[in-house]
Amino acid sequence: MFFATATNALRSRLLPLRLTATATRSFTSVPNTLSARLPVPRILGAITPLQQQTQMRGMKVRASVKKLCDGCMSVRRKGRLYIICSKNQKHKQRQG
Repeated sequence: MFFATATNALRSRLLPLRLTATATRSFTSVPNTLSARLPVPRILGAITPLQQQTQMRGMKVRASVKKLCDGCMSVRRKGRLYIICSKNQKHKQRQG
């Protein structure tokens, strides 16, 4: 019985604090203002070579490459040594 009256007294004091705290902080306008400030690329030709360079993913670049399993094979392309694996794609490596 004592805890119920203490809890009600505490709620009556905290309720006005919650209403003022939530009323002053509105986060709904933050994404709209941030997206309005983002620069829009005008020249698409300058962006495409950069995208082609960053599209190659999943290849480790190392000074010395090694075959990690039986499915790995070494291939020389464009003056570089590559390790390509048919069993595990995580074994792909490039020397240089």
